[in-house]
Amino acid sequence: MTAEVFAPAKVNLALHVTGQRADGYHLLDSLVVFAGFGDTISVSPSDPLTLTITGPEGHALTPGEDNLVLRAARSFGTGHGAAITLTKRLPIASGIGGGSADAAATLKALARHWDQPFPPADVVTALGADVPVCLAAHPARMSGIGDVIGRVPDLPDGIALLLVNPRVAVSTPAVFRALPRKDNPPLSSLPARFGTAQALATWLSAQRNDLEALARALEPVIGDVLTAIAGTDSLHTRMSGSGATCFGLFPNIGLAEAAAAAISTSRPDWWVQAAPMLR
Repeated sequence: MTAEVFAPAKVNLALHVTGQRADGYHLLDSLVVFAGFGDTISVSPSDPLTLTITGPEGHALTPGEDNLVLRAARSFGTGHGAAITLTKRLPIASGIGGGSADAAATLKALARHWDQPFPPADVVTALGADVPVCLAAHPARMSGIGDVIGRVPDLPDGIALLLVNPRVAVSTPAVFRALPRKDNPPLSSLPARFGTAQALATWLSAQRNDLEALARALEPVIGDVLTAIAGTDSLHTRMSGSGATCFGLFPNIGLAEAAAAAISTSRPDWWVQAAPMLR
């Protein structure tokens, strides 16, 4: 039998860096959601453990031993084999958790395929700070080093995201190294509910991405992306994660798709995708 798991794009609607531990890990406070667009992991029986990479963004990855998908598979410690196929649709090193989402989907697919429990929580977190929230795959407030996952108020139906990446890779370690301070204020208190997309956008306008200005300094084209999205019907525009992907928040998928078409026409060299926000 083949097990197949969707690996949705992860979007940091807000990302505050609130501290740094003695071991170097940064402490975060982030509102995370997922888009209805992403990669796919499928597994089928095989004696050895193998990885095949396909898809429109697959050319940017190699199936070497350090690939995060294979690391996730080996984290079970079973020695079992499987033929894993990664269909890659998300650009790499883009701030929307592609690698972490792939690792989380691999854990889900192999747990089902091998009839095994997930590896211990510390092993999962060691794969990457975003892997635990990608394993949960629902809107969440992510804190700690990424290992504390809390529920958030229900989000309104129909919200959509526009994701735009200018085809530049941003080094996450380089961005974090450039942080002038690590003890920034956390997110504001979350309301009991977000009644409308505009209410969510208004709350987001009082939050930050503490990595955005640093990423823009490394790759100024990120500013062009933000300007392009802000010129559409987006209710709120911001960079996700450590970049370079930026997002626009829309009240419905039709407006997001119209904005995607307009930006794709003017900047065919950019990666552009509209998708519903998953709830």
